[in-house]
Amino acid sequence: MASFSEAREDPAHQLWTQIDDLHAGMLGIDGSGMHMQPMAPFADPTTNTIWFYTKDDTHVAQAVKPGTRAHFCVVGKHHDYHACLAGHIELRPDPTKIDEYWNSVVAAWYEGGKKDPHLTMLALHVDDAEIWVSTDSTLKFGWEIAKANLTGDKEPDVGLRRHLQFA
Repeated sequence: MASFSEAREDPAHQLWTQIDDLHAGMLGIDGSGMHMQPMAPFADPTTNTIWFYTKDDTHVAQAVKPGTRAHFCVVGKHHDYHACLAGHIELRPDPTKIDEYWNSVVAAWYEGGKKDPHLTMLALHVDDAEIWVSTDSTLKFGWEIAKANLTGDKEPDVGLRRHLQFA
């Protein structure tokens, strides 16, 4: 469950923790005209980078050119956390990163393993994000809706939003 206090006090840490708990999010290449597609993220919070395995002959890899930007959207596994991250994306077949995040699930997609001739990685260098944390309590949600409808002077307090910028 997403914590309101962590979202207020350390939203960047919460963001990276939520990404670590994901199997997939939706990656979209800005200006490509393509729909967003599910991709498994591998987060490196020390560099504000999200790594993705892909093949160099996929539409998403071919859409990445120098200077390309992308968005990655996240829905937490309990549906009480949402985020949209943006940044510069590049093709980067970094053998160190390929090895660092390699696992049996990734291996299933690459016939040649780590030496697959089409294996590459995408590096999304996150510079901007918005997060939304909402209550997962039906009781709190119901109370806030009723209170807002009865008093008419305030919106329901069922969540919060934070904007993050990364260097």
